Amino acid sequence: MKITVPNSGIVLLIGASNSGKTTLLNNWIREETIQPSEVISSDEYRLVVSDTNFIQWTGRPKDEADSLYDQYHAISEEAFHMMDNVIEARCRLNRLTFIDATHLFADDRKRYIALAQKHHVPIVAVVLDTPQETLLERDEQRENSRGKKKVKQQYQNLKREKRFIKKEGFKSTYFINADEDIELVRMDYPLLIDVEHGIDLIGDIHGCYDEFIILLKSLGYEENDEALYLHPDGRKFMSVGDVMSRGPESLKTMLFFQRHVEQGVAYMTDSNHGWKIARWLDGRSVTLNYGDEKVEQELKEYEKTYGSEKTTQTKEVLKNFLLSAPSHYVLMKNGVPTAVCTHAGIKDEFIGKQSPDVQDFCRYGDSSDLNENGKPIRSDWFVHHKGSIVIIWGHDPKPQPLVVNNTVNIDQGVVFGGKLTAFQYPEKRFISVDALHNYSGAIDNPLKEWEKKRFNAPNIEKFIDGYSVQTEQLGNIKVPQNIVKSAIDTISHYTVPIEQLLYIPPTMSPTPETSKLKDFLEHPKEAIEYYRSHGIETLIAEKKHMGSRAILLLFKDKESAKKSIGLDIDGVIYTRKGRKFFDKLTEQKVLRELKEELTRKGYFSKYETNYVLLDAEIMPWNLKAKELISSQYAHVSENAILDRKKIVEKLSNSEHVDVKKWLIEYEGKLENAETFKEVFQKYCWDIEGTDAIQIAPFHVLAHSNETFFHKPHTWHMEMNKEFAEGSSLFVTTEYKIISDAVSEQEVTTWWEEITKNGHEGIVIKPEFYIPTYRGKLIQPAIKVRGRKYLHIIYGMDYLSPLNLERLKKRNTVKKQKLALKEFALGIEGVQRFVNGDSIERVHECVLATLAMESDPVDPRL
Repeated sequence: MKITVPNSGIVLLIGASNSGKTTLLNNWIREETIQPSEVISSDEYRLVVSDTNFIQWTGRPKDEADSLYDQYHAISEEAFHMMDNVIEARCRLNRLTFIDATHLFADDRKRYIALAQKHHVPIVAVVLDTPQETLLERDEQRENSRGKKKVKQQYQNLKREKRFIKKEGFKSTYFINADEDIELVRMDYPLLIDVEHGIDLIGDIHGCYDEFIILLKSLGYEENDEALYLHPDGRKFMSVGDVMSRGPESLKTMLFFQRHVEQGVAYMTDSNHGWKIARWLDGRSVTLNYGDEKVEQELKEYEKTYGSEKTTQTKEVLKNFLLSAPSHYVLMKNGVPTAVCTHAGIKDEFIGKQSPDVQDFCRYGDSSDLNENGKPIRSDWFVHHKGSIVIIWGHDPKPQPLVVNNTVNIDQGVVFGGKLTAFQYPEKRFISVDALHNYSGAIDNPLKEWEKKRFNAPNIEKFIDGYSVQTEQLGNIKVPQNIVKSAIDTISHYTVPIEQLLYIPPTMSPTPETSKLKDFLEHPKEAIEYYRSHGIETLIAEKKHMGSRAILLLFKDKESAKKSIGLDIDGVIYTRKGRKFFDKLTEQKVLRELKEELTRKGYFSKYETNYVLLDAEIMPWNLKAKELISSQYAHVSENAILDRKKIVEKLSNSEHVDVKKWLIEYEGKLENAETFKEVFQKYCWDIEGTDAIQIAPFHVLAHSNETFFHKPHTWHMEMNKEFAEGSSLFVTTEYKIISDAVSEQEVTTWWEEITKNGHEGIVIKPEFYIPTYRGKLIQPAIKVRGRKYLHIIYGMDYLSPLNLERLKKRNTVKKQKLALKEFALGIEGVQRFVNGDSIERVHECVLATLAMESDPVDPRL
């Protein structure tokens, strides 16, 4: 006899003592059909909890027998309690467990049926229907005999219960005799798919057959002589469901998938529309609406062409195909689960499991109520996803792929006039094609509804416990709970409104290696060597302004602002902490002057844009650092100069011969203090009115129709000149190109000259904005600060030999990692904004950057 058991769940052995349960399991273990760890035995757990698995109370005086029975009962209760905990843990982990106990009473069996249902795993019953004579014969041969009376009672119990067991809710029930020739077969795991050469996951098609074929061809699939679309590299494609309904060619699309799935070159998950159509094809009472009625119309036309017999046959094929679609697939790389594909979502505890509840959740997602049109209000199930597995899903149309908390929504509403999207795995690359039409005719177009809600406040629940952001440059960036809460508090109380907070500039790392020159901590040579070692030949060296970093968002008019961020404003200027840069009146005046300048130059019409987003430096330094300068730098420098002058005077007037060494030391310290004062004062000037303000934009981040991360830094510098030309506020930034040894020396000499005069230093960047080496992102910019300037960073005496020796051992690894993460997050946020993503989607990038900034790093770096 053949017994087929699932790949996970519970196999409940049922039978009287001596029926052969343990012997059967041991045979399967010897045959290596099952593992010893998969067997849970009540006798073994009695031994674990009490050092014995049998107590003989029969044949004793009543008082002794009663006491021994109570002991055995207590031992059994503890043993089963421990067993159930282990079995439940194995169910949670989706493992297969064979339970070796009698299970002769319905309540015992129901307990495990409920446990299996709770954890969404199947349960199978194997009933050992052994004759009473055999049971009694085996009992006599046992070392610890159960006794004839007990054996006969157990046999009668099973005889009575057999007729009920099949009706109790087991997935399958087998009645066997242990003396039979029994073969155990383990089912394959139907939800697991090996990624192999790659899988292209495709969003909701909804009968948009033409767009689907265009997408397949753009992915590289080619049609063979048998009308199958195959990829030359062996890739396969997978639908997240809803291949039918709403659109113009549901029948053609369903038959296409049925053939490709049957041939093993494609996959499709279950879905809400697929499930409804399947039940309708099965003759069940189903109301066809929300575009499902189009499938019925198509089949009527099909019948006119091919006749009723062919139509009936086609319906049967499609019904079986749709009913067999799994709730989800688990994608495996090298035997490791790394991604899940489903239709409407999945809970972490459902992954890899099959049950009616799992099927329903994967079809419909998480919905709590109905709206005024009777449609379910969808809840954000993905905020609870905590695992590292990527979940790819559809069902809920969004204008752009939605990547939240390691989940990816690829339903871009092709049937509503949006796009059809493919997510290539494991590359994690998006490819989309535009819809040829809006086929749905729906009044409540979800893409239009989404646009109306674009400026809705973010759902803080998505972020408060930590979250992750999918970026193009660095993949998935995790934002831990311990750093995100302070950032949420900052945005809640101190920053500009989140609609205006589109980008936070990344931190910038100094040279990864300190200077090998004796009297320098930083030098251009190390920065250039870093890029040379990463294959970058052409570099840009920009003069580093000593001001305060600022972001400028300037609108063509208030109507453009309303369309872009939902607010009637001219623009906004904020710091790299997200706070207002100026007071309200000053900001209004600066924005008005800048807008007049750009309008006069015809900037907005020239570039056909409604806004410009700039990354800039605003001078003088004391505009934002006035309090810092007054309370720290000025105070420290004045006191240091005064104290050191007095010491030098006393040492100069001393008659002791041996103070010369001290005099030299303090003359040097006095010079350091004066240098310290000279440096910070150089960047401060009178700031009454806006005439003193200088703005040096060094990155044009975006216009309303594109971002500029693909442009070289020379382009950004030329744009800088365009802004500065004839401007009362914008100023140019001096820069040089490094391409060979001669230009490298020129830049070094230039750096030495400007830093000798007290300027901060330079920033060395690769030629292109997003630099990579061997497919990995490298530092986008390295700052090289001058010897004089570093007095105000590391202290006025940092150049003393002992201090410098210690500082040369500084570790910049964390700073470099932070710079890369913030750089990738910044690009991601700006791209989302320009693509018309929701404020919430942009906000998660900004929030992540601010959270990164709260992670402690040496502030001097």
